[in-house]
Amino acid sequence: MQFDVIIIGAGAAGMLCAAQAGQRARRVLLIDHAQKIGERIRISGGGRCNFTNRSVGPENFLSQNPHFCRSALTQYGVADFIGLVERHGIGYHEKTLGQLFCDDSAQDIIAMLRHECDAGGVKWAQPCSVESISRRDGAARFELATSQGRFRCASLVVATGGLAAPALGATPFGYQVAEQFGIPVVAPKPALVPLALPPETLAALKPLAGLSFDTISTCGRHSPAFREQALITHRGLSGPAILQISSYWQMQDYKPGRKQHIALNLLPGQDAETLLEEHRKQNLPLASLLAGILPRRFAQEWCGLQGITRPLAELSAKALQRTAELLNDWPLMPAGTLGYGKAEVTLGGIDTRALSSKTMEATAVPGLFFIGEVVDVTGWLGGYNFQWAWSSGTVAGRHA
Repeated sequence: MQFDVIIIGAGAAGMLCAAQAGQRARRVLLIDHAQKIGERIRISGGGRCNFTNRSVGPENFLSQNPHFCRSALTQYGVADFIGLVERHGIGYHEKTLGQLFCDDSAQDIIAMLRHECDAGGVKWAQPCSVESISRRDGAARFELATSQGRFRCASLVVATGGLAAPALGATPFGYQVAEQFGIPVVAPKPALVPLALPPETLAALKPLAGLSFDTISTCGRHSPAFREQALITHRGLSGPAILQISSYWQMQDYKPGRKQHIALNLLPGQDAETLLEEHRKQNLPLASLLAGILPRRFAQEWCGLQGITRPLAELSAKALQRTAELLNDWPLMPAGTLGYGKAEVTLGGIDTRALSSKTMEATAVPGLFFIGEVVDVTGWLGGYNFQWAWSSGTVAGRHA
């Protein structure tokens, strides 16, 4: 059973890679261990798949080499994938911040990818587990022992994803392949993940689980500022603003020095100092003033956490200034994350220094490619990780 290209992993990156290679008249085998293909696609975007974003650039991704993704995104960009969606007659719409979703169902994207694979004559082995991989001399450089027999190929593409969403079958297989071939891996961590709060903060906020509020989240001086909703949960904080900044909080573990807190601006678009100055002579508690801006119960608990219970008129100028600083820059040191089970994606992965940015091929192992989430390229929430899957998968499919 010999093929030109074998791809391990029938997710977003793997299927588009297989389609691209097959449509180049390459003999392609796509292997996946799951019973159903594209489960991550199917559940994404509330079942409608946030398949890309109107505005995608290197600045929307985290990596030890933030410029690595530039080549793939240039070779196959947003307009290219939108064109593919339109050619298949899939209706879509734009939500906030440039996010594009299917009008009907994420299943439309899965069916499109399956159709593209069929157009390329792609063969499937699924469900099929890979038991071992070995290198060979000659044109067929790799041999795979699987639950469906032995397969050989000239090019092997690893599209097995990261560790996020283990309930959907995530495994460390891709990292193990890299280790086998001496390719370095940046330690993986859960990303786009809810954050746990320290006990004293959680005790105050836990009764408010389910409440959300508008905020701007940051982490250190060099992170982007994300203005979106934060959600209070039974274990800490979630919501888009928290998921976005969680990746940057996790990223600090790769850098020497003390880990920084995250910061939440509870009054986005308002200067807290000006607001307090306007009301400083009033005999009302701060919680009452904030109740017109934030959820009332959250305003009360937050003021209690900060020990700000006296009327504004009784606060000193120094106390008012400190209060204003807290409202526009509330520092929180998370107790950790809620782990891979709640994470959208994985931070870290195959070290990009070991890969060609133009082809996704391992520079030290000819014929071995890594694409998608298994690589140390992690996008923001909002369709960016799918675009990385489409871009990296296409690039590898054109060269494998």
